Amino acid sequence: MYKKCLIVCFMLALAVSVQAQSTDRTMPMRTPDGQPDVSGIFTFRTITPFQRPSQFAELETLDPETAAAFEASERTRQNRDLFDPEKGSGGYAPRSEGGVLSYNEFWYERGIELTSDKRTSLIVDPQDGRLPARTEEAQMAAQERAAYRREHMYDSYENRSSGDRCLMGFNAGPPMRSSSYNNNVMIFQSPGYVTILNEMVHNARVIPIGDSSELPFPQYSGVSRAHWEDETLVIETSQFRGGSSGLTSTSMHLVERLTRIDPDTVAYEYTVTDPTVYTAPYTVMMPFRRTDGPLFEYACHEGNIGLHGILAGARNLENMGRELRP
Repeated sequence: MYKKCLIVCFMLALAVSVQAQSTDRTMPMRTPDGQPDVSGIFTFRTITPFQRPSQFAELETLDPETAAAFEASERTRQNRDLFDPEKGSGGYAPRSEGGVLSYNEFWYERGIELTSDKRTSLIVDPQDGRLPARTEEAQMAAQERAAYRREHMYDSYENRSSGDRCLMGFNAGPPMRSSSYNNNVMIFQSPGYVTILNEMVHNARVIPIGDSSELPFPQYSGVSRAHWEDETLVIETSQFRGGSSGLTSTSMHLVERLTRIDPDTVAYEYTVTDPTVYTAPYTVMMPFRRTDGPLFEYACHEGNIGLHGILAGARNLENMGRELRP
């Protein structure tokens, strides 16, 4: 009941907010074949934290004054132009330890504000806005993977992440999640199918509607099948090969829900269930807000000189007898 009430309040807040900002009500709400229309080009950028920060432990939403102060502090905290490369910041090691800052602030597109309802986390279930506890087996497996990665991360391209290899984007999912940049998605609808095209690494999921058959093999983005529940498009995904952002394990079962709120907004909600990693499911909600196109191709692999540089640099250091560090 709590979750249902929260979803209703979230949708009403979005509708009121967008209604006040947009006078264009001519966008059709049905496709030519009569299905609810969730298509368009959207952004899901926001600085709303994925998990609720400790200072807001008892608050689901913020009042306008507190929200404005938090937004301002986050814009400053995350501004790459304010990082000190000598001391290190934002997860980057100091220069004395080999740290090198990445792009400057010009390249980032993480958003500048919270969601319109001023929530303190994108996670809405559990009620504390935090991920559920991880199983002991999952914690041990994570430690083993981390140890192996430290030992072998420069051995081969196969030991690099799917992001380094330009196979999957770090925010494209599934499930999608607001991140540093390229937080844009285009949704196409045609009779019997919906296609979700993410800007990040131009990942496209072509999803049958009403077809429950399984493929005989897993895929990086999993195998997705969709159906309608009233006005909501429900997408269920399993059979993950591994490597997608947001993946808990190849045993993850994902349910995504897309609901048109108004011509400018689609509510995106998803629930992750993976008993091999988490002791309970968790649910995330964030708005897709209409944005002007076009959506440009993110030609990652075509210009992926970074991967060559990582491995070539490692071979060069080995020839010099120097230690390889993460």
